[in-house]
Amino acid sequence: MVKTNNEHGRAYTVIIGGYAIAKGVLNMILGGGFGGIIVGIFILAVLYTGLQYMNYLTAAFMAITAIGYLPGNIAHISDNWIYLIEGLIDIAFAVMLCLNVDVKEHFTNKWDELDDLIQK
Repeated sequence: MVKTNNEHGRAYTVIIGGYAIAKGVLNMILGGGFGGIIVGIFILAVLYTGLQYMNYLTAAFMAITAIGYLPGNIAHISDNWIYLIEGLIDIAFAVMLCLNVDVKEHFTNKWDELDDLIQK
């Protein structure tokens, strides 16, 4: 297990990572590939570590992806309403990763202390 500086912040990031996995499963069911699940697992793992600045990197990835698909989802809203909802949730979680005090405190683990962060 990796140490954290804020248990509430870690809990929020686990929820976000769980959402990313669930989103990957849903998209696979709706006709996508297996890649979304792998991305979701990667997001969960990255968020769980609490390594410095990974919250901002993950937030940027989520927001840019959601915003990139937004015009098409709005243009075909009758067919893509589920994807529009996913995009709005992605943006909300991206904002949370950047602004929530507990989440920001969770992401204070230093990269050069990575070996020390892993509890034996």
